[in-house]
Amino acid sequence: MTSNVVSFLAAAIVAGTPLLFATIGEIITEKVGNLNLGVEGMMLMGAVAGFYVGLKTGNPLLALLAAMACGAVGALIFAVLTVSLRANQVVTGLTLTIFGTGFAGFMGQSLVGEIAPETIKTFFQPVTLPLLGQIPLLGEIFFQQDLFVYFGYLTAVLMGIYLYKTRFGLNLRAIGENPAAADAASVNITLYKYVHILLGGALCGLGGAYLSLVYVPAWAENITAGRGWIAVALVIFAAWNPFKAIVGSYLFGGLDIIGFRIQGTGFAVSQYFLDMLPYLVTMLVLIVVSMKKSQEKAPPKALSVPYFREER
Repeated sequence: MTSNVVSFLAAAIVAGTPLLFATIGEIITEKVGNLNLGVEGMMLMGAVAGFYVGLKTGNPLLALLAAMACGAVGALIFAVLTVSLRANQVVTGLTLTIFGTGFAGFMGQSLVGEIAPETIKTFFQPVTLPLLGQIPLLGEIFFQQDLFVYFGYLTAVLMGIYLYKTRFGLNLRAIGENPAAADAASVNITLYKYVHILLGGALCGLGGAYLSLVYVPAWAENITAGRGWIAVALVIFAAWNPFKAIVGSYLFGGLDIIGFRIQGTGFAVSQYFLDMLPYLVTMLVLIVVSMKKSQEKAPPKALSVPYFREER
C-alpha cells in the first residue's frame, strides 16, 4: 500500500512539472501588472519548437533553448501590443492562445506520431540525488526524478527569492501595485514589463517542452490539453506566490493522473468524470479563493491596467 502511494506521489510531481513552469511564468507576468491569458498558446509554441529542434538535432539543450525562445516570441507579441500599444490585455491574451494553437497545429503536422530521440530520453532519465534521494519516502517522491523536475524546484525557489528578497523584485512588485509611484522613483516601467513578460513566456515554453520531450515523449496534437488554463487558475490558487505554486502545481498534477490509478484498482468510475475532475476542482478553488477576501491574497492592484505616463 505504501509503495503505491509513494509511486502515485512521485508521478504527481512529474505530471505537475509543466504546470509549475507555466504557473511561475504567469505569476511573474501578472506581478508586473500584465494579465496574459495566452499561457496555453505559449506552452503549445514551446512544445512544438522544442520537439522539432530535439527531433532534428538530438540535442536536449538546444531543444530547451528553442522552446524558451519560441515561448518568449509569443510573449513578445503580447508585450508589444499591451505595453507599447496599450491594447486590451484580455483580448490580446486570448488571441495569443488562438495563434499559438494554430502555430503548433501547422508546425506539428509533419511531427504527428514522431517519438523523441533516444539521446533526449536518456538525458532526461530519472536521477537519484546523493543523500537526498536516500531519505525514506521523501527521497523516493522528490529526489529520484529527472533533471527537468529538479530544474522546476530550482526555478520556483529562485523566483520566490527574486520576488521577495531582491531590489529588482521589489521594483517589479511596485510596478504591479502602483506603476506611477514606481515611475516617479525612476524605475524603467517599460523595460521591466518587457523583460518579465518575456521571461514568463520563456517559462511557459519550457512547460510545453516538458510535455513533448519528457512526459509523453512524442508529438500529439493539442498536447497541452488545457493545462495552460489550469496554470492561469493556479496563479490565483497560489496567491501570486511562487512557493505556494509548487504545492498547487503538484496537487493538480495528482488530479491529472488520478484517473489512471483509480482505473487500475478496479473501481467503476466514469472516465468522463475523471477527465473532468481537474477542471472541476479548478472552478471550486476559484470560488473558495474569491470568497476569502484578504490583502495578502489580492491580485496586483494595477493588473491588466495599461500604464500611460502622461496620465499619472
